[in-house]
Amino acid sequence: MELKGRTIGFAVTGSHCTYAEVYPEIEKLVQMGVNVIPIFSQTVLEVSTRFGEAGEWARKIETLTGNTAITSIPEAEPLGPSKRLDCLVIAPCTGNTLSRLANAATDSAVLMAAKATLRNDRPVVIAISTNDGLGLNLHNIATLMNTKNIFFVPFGQDAPHVKMNSLVSLMSLIPETCEAALEKRQLQPVLIERWRHERP
Repeated sequence: MELKGRTIGFAVTGSHCTYAEVYPEIEKLVQMGVNVIPIFSQTVLEVSTRFGEAGEWARKIETLTGNTAITSIPEAEPLGPSKRLDCLVIAPCTGNTLSRLANAATDSAVLMAAKATLRNDRPVVIAISTNDGLGLNLHNIATLMNTKNIFFVPFGQDAPHVKMNSLVSLMSLIPETCEAALEKRQLQPVLIERWRHERP
């Protein structure tokens, strides 16, 4: 399904090491003619790391999309009744966000946006980045994979020989996953050997 003319919420959570991978995919969506609405967790706004100062990536994404970000629960709640979003992407989606979504906790702008999107029978696309995907978060991934209107950007182990439980989506597949999700279809294969994609 063509993405041009669609309005897609793009929610970013606290996996700071993946922002450089995610940003080009937002750029790609904008170039495809998508109206991208940024949504940020507090971690994105308030935490400085070696991957960037607090709020640095948020400002870049707002500038790229031309839209002011949603950053609070009250700002995200109207996404439900307004039916503003055709689709919501959560990328990167941390293990913390995964666990709260799987257990119906709505305590951030990102999770409220997800709840609002699901309320409207519209797709939520998850691009995971979690160090415990094959650990404590595995059952949350299974729960969400079996939940209506939730779709995953294909993922796999990113460093199986040093971080055995770590799972990360292949971010370059975000646009393609959105296209499939809007047709209520999971892009396949969903399980990939991600670490092989990163070899020169």
